Amino acid sequence: MLKQQMYASLGISEKVFQFGEEIEGTLKERFADIDACAEYNQLKVISAMQENKVSEACLYGTTGYGYNDMGRDTLEKVYASTFHTEDALVRPQIACGTHALAVALAANLRPGDELLSPVGKPYDTLEEVIGIRPSRGSLAEYGVTYRQVELKEDGSFDYDAIRAAITEKTKMAEIQRSKGYLTRPTFSVEQIGELIRFLKSIKPDIICMVDNCYGEFVEEIEPSDVGADLVVGSLIKNPGGGLAPIGGYIAGKKDLIENCACRLLSPGLGKEVGASLQVNKDFYQGFFLAPTVVAGALKGAIFAANIYEKLGFKVVPNATESRHDIIQAVEFGTPEGVIAFCKGIQAAAPVDSFVTPEPWAMPGYDSDVIMAAGAFVQGSSIELSADGPIKPPYAVYFQGGLTWQHAKLGILMSLQRLYEVGLVTL
Repeated sequence: MLKQQMYASLGISEKVFQFGEEIEGTLKERFADIDACAEYNQLKVISAMQENKVSEACLYGTTGYGYNDMGRDTLEKVYASTFHTEDALVRPQIACGTHALAVALAANLRPGDELLSPVGKPYDTLEEVIGIRPSRGSLAEYGVTYRQVELKEDGSFDYDAIRAAITEKTKMAEIQRSKGYLTRPTFSVEQIGELIRFLKSIKPDIICMVDNCYGEFVEEIEPSDVGADLVVGSLIKNPGGGLAPIGGYIAGKKDLIENCACRLLSPGLGKEVGASLQVNKDFYQGFFLAPTVVAGALKGAIFAANIYEKLGFKVVPNATESRHDIIQAVEFGTPEGVIAFCKGIQAAAPVDSFVTPEPWAMPGYDSDVIMAAGAFVQGSSIELSADGPIKPPYAVYFQGGLTWQHAKLGILMSLQRLYEVGLVTL
């Protein structure tokens, strides 16, 4: 009774609350599986920290050049141990996931090389990095060519077309794990491993880079466990655990990581410079918390899928599919549905709950985008957030929630807003 009263005080009607309770009651087994995966990944992170002798001294930062930054160097060893790679670059100088990907691409491609996407169109912000949409400083301006192979209608890899697309110039394959602003399936680590093995059977020296954003700690293994030469992500997504205020990571083969360090910082300096300032503690503690935080976000995504599928909307993944990232797509078919959903997510936020999100021309996107996020870290999509482009099929993309309880509130509030404007019937 007290719980329902608290939800009511936050604006959740009895009908919406009861509908949510019914859905949650069917998910106990799914939630138990998520908790088991989180337990394994928690132990994996602790093991990596102990193996690399993380000490209190590692939690303090450096300034200026950042020479002999023990905390920074040890953290990179922790990431490498966790992802089972030779080396890692984990830096606050990496501004976001797109920046991390741009660094990894530009560091390991040279004029005359070709980049292949065997999984169709990449995420919107990567189009300008590559030069699919002309932009200053793109790979295309430096003589790097690009081609992509579309997925089959069922979302599977078109192996025949991939084989035909690989040439002597093909230097790197970029594999985006998550769906981005598409409604295709997210790839499992096992599927990514199959694709990497196929690519390397055709061209053994091809560099396989995986955009791992939104996928870390969702499964018990990572793409680097199945042959990826580089895995790349953002610290204001899964691995930052909601505490990292900025940053990104690149983990993989030692020579490729050194290339990335020279691109991010300077030739001749590489990993030796780059002050960690005062973020080391948040980077370590966030990474420590990440498996549990990701588990909460996954529960929220599954809850959302079951809520909206029950109401007749197309959801990707569907209510019963296995999960390989924390993103949940819901197709509303109308701009009004996307906007109402995002208004509900914003209203459930701990920060800026009184703000009304509106679509706007966000840099890096080819249409207006609406974004809802009342986050402690600006743009942090491991925190409760939702966004979507205002274009067909008018799908919204929900992710995050530092706790399952907050994710639940956000979904119920989104449903409340849709119910209030008559877009759903309970």
